[in-house]
Amino acid sequence: MVLTDFSWHEDELVTFLPILLTIVFFVIFWFTSKSPKIKTWFYNKYDTDQASLWHITFGRVIGFLSMCILPGIICLIYLPEYSLADYGLTYKPETIQFTIFWSFVLSLLVIPLAFISAQKPKNLVTYPMIRARVWDNKIFILNALGWALYLFGYEFLFRGILLFPLAEHLGVWNAIAINIALYSATHIPKGLEETIGALPLGTVFCLLTLASGTIWIAFVAHVAMAWTNSFTALKFHPEIHYKRAPK
Repeated sequence: MVLTDFSWHEDELVTFLPILLTIVFFVIFWFTSKSPKIKTWFYNKYDTDQASLWHITFGRVIGFLSMCILPGIICLIYLPEYSLADYGLTYKPETIQFTIFWSFVLSLLVIPLAFISAQKPKNLVTYPMIRARVWDNKIFILNALGWALYLFGYEFLFRGILLFPLAEHLGVWNAIAINIALYSATHIPKGLEETIGALPLGTVFCLLTLASGTIWIAFVAHVAMAWTNSFTALKFHPEIHYKRAPK
């Protein structure tokens, strides 16, 4: 009879904690940002366009706090041997050319794909996420900044906290397998196409992140994709239009 050893080993915290934090804080973000009560509060306080703007912006700020600030603080406290630089939040002169090159190349690849996908009717059901019927400069800028803030937190959690410690202690491919499994799972509510697409994209993000030692390639490419999708959907959505400021 084989007995399972349930004893806790101190070095297991390095892999256990990042996985636990990723699951817990993504769940916190998701159910907070999707809370019907919170959404109702915004729509009772503001008119429809402003309610949509501030509700989505609130969700993105919550995403930044729950996927960057809070897990980052916990990791710094309970894994003191790791600094922010060890999670990829750093500048590496030795890989800067690699980072710039692949940020540019990956953006060139994802932008046309996002542009084509964003025009599809099924995509327009969800995007742009801010469902204001009339967009102005304020909504345009807050949408862009909100995406960047949210995706910074998202990439710090998935390509930083969840990737580097696991790659060091479990091996690169085990770490990538865990990473893309959780990354793909977060896309399930967005449908089969995005869930499947997250598998190869997540793999590429992980490989380039580990090769560069930073999260910047994944962050730049992800922002480029999100902005393209969002603003293309804005252009082609039949019920939403952009109102230019008077000269």
